[in-house]
Amino acid sequence: MTDNPRIAELRRRVERDPSSIAFAQLAEEYRRIGDYKEAVKTCREGLTRHPGYVSAQVTLGRALVELEEYADARKELEAVLKIAPDNLAAIRALADIHERHGHGVEEVTEPAAEPVAAEASDPPPMPDFSDWTLDTDPAVDLPEPAFAEPPLETTQEDPVLEALEHWLTAIVADRSR
Repeated sequence: MTDNPRIAELRRRVERDPSSIAFAQLAEEYRRIGDYKEAVKTCREGLTRHPGYVSAQVTLGRALVELEEYADARKELEAVLKIAPDNLAAIRALADIHERHGHGVEEVTEPAAEPVAAEASDPPPMPDFSDWTLDTDPAVDLPEPAFAEPPLETTQEDPVLEALEHWLTAIVADRSR
């Protein structure tokens, strides 16, 4: 229990009306005083009634970062950025995950690869094509097949990663001043 009157009042409000969105404020107050486990518990309980409540998801993600539960934190924060790509708190929390690990955010939740025996990972030897000849005249332009896939340049980028990259660059530039 805490002696914080703000937490006590918010707790009473949530107990009186369990469907109240005051749970998000209560969870944020827990997070601010460093009671991350209670913040996570409060967010998860409230999000069962109010799924997709962005500020609660951000608080949950930030508390999970502090508990070093990076995979769950990343999941919550990326869900926020899909809904609100400019949510600065979510972007900063993802940047915090990146900073704590010293590598790309996409690598945070990737499991470490199992070591593979060298002979299994070596590619097979390349065949010798030096004596092959073309059966057609190389000057003839052949049409593209109708089933050809579009070039990779036309694929759409992930907006979450674009926003994160933009804000990470801004944060790094700001810190280097």
